[in-house]
Amino acid sequence: MPLQANWSYPTDIRFGAGRIAELADLCQRHGMRNPLFVTDRGLVSNQVTAATLAVLDQAGLAHAVFADVDPNPNDHNLAAGLVAFAAGQHDGVIAFGGGSGLDLGKLIAFMAGQTRPVWDFEDVSDWWTRASVDGIAPIIAVPTTAGTGSEVGRAGVLTQLDTAQKKIIFHPRMLARAVICDPALTAGMPQAITAGTGLDAFAHCVEAFCSPHYHPMSQGMALEGMRLVKDNLPRAYANGDDLEARAHMMSAAIAGATAFQKGLGAIHALSHPIGAIYGTHHGTTNAVCMPAVLQFNRPAIESVIARAADYLDIEGGFDGFCDFVDSFNAALGIPSGLHALGIEHVDVARVVEAALRDPSVGGNPLPMTVANTTRLLEACCQGG
Repeated sequence: MPLQANWSYPTDIRFGAGRIAELADLCQRHGMRNPLFVTDRGLVSNQVTAATLAVLDQAGLAHAVFADVDPNPNDHNLAAGLVAFAAGQHDGVIAFGGGSGLDLGKLIAFMAGQTRPVWDFEDVSDWWTRASVDGIAPIIAVPTTAGTGSEVGRAGVLTQLDTAQKKIIFHPRMLARAVICDPALTAGMPQAITAGTGLDAFAHCVEAFCSPHYHPMSQGMALEGMRLVKDNLPRAYANGDDLEARAHMMSAAIAGATAFQKGLGAIHALSHPIGAIYGTHHGTTNAVCMPAVLQFNRPAIESVIARAADYLDIEGGFDGFCDFVDSFNAALGIPSGLHALGIEHVDVARVVEAALRDPSVGGNPLPMTVANTTRLLEACCQGG
């Protein structure tokens, strides 16, 4: 194994219940006098959004709201957001919500100063160097879910509608200038979203921990992130007002998103095209695919997962860990298999082709081919 790697860690994070009160001060500190507040359609009328906007109003800070954001953000959403950003002469972005609002907000801030199409900045090789850094607007990220970890990421996932492909757009300056992680903002999440987003964090940690790339700090964060999810997601799921559990889940989301710079794998390689084509929730899709992917990668990860099981106080090594995942999913209402998720017919050839193009493939512990990925997808359909 060559001991060479490029490492990066996240940004300024204000963590704790009630920290949303600091939003206006952070905007002013980072030169925002007229930010665009980006969130999704489902959250825009929520009480936590109204309370957050009131913080800006009370400080006399100008702002506008953009909420034309789909659950899987797409290039049409981005185009509309860029029109709103320019029309309002905004000087920064507050990205507020789950992964969809966070990703699109970051992409609006990034693309506000670009003249090339967004697809020219896909996370391929050094394509990010094509960007003009001068026009990238500052970002403050405020998550209202605990899973995606996009608040500490340097990329955004965007669906290209005409091809139904999810693509990862990357630039180091997409990293938020500051993050507010206030667990009180997550207290109203429905159980299904609590489960799906929490298991997204778990998938990030599992795949990062299993990735063959060298990143010992990420390895440690992935392991502790798994523990935080194991111990706290059932509590947050059972009692939405358990702020201690929700705070630990926000930490798990940050741990997972920081750790996965070590690599992702087949779970995400499959869930990205499945979500783009069939509109499924990303974290829930990850959870549905995880049992089959663990078995698929067993020859390369059996001893690795056994070490994780020891740390997590799960008996039985690799098999015990897989049994835990099955029971954990079931207890959190996760369907067993893509068919049970509601996808009656999966276009296997199309999903496999897209999965093998996904950058997550490079972090999978075993090489992925058309033949073995087809078998893996078929196992994901049935749930096992």
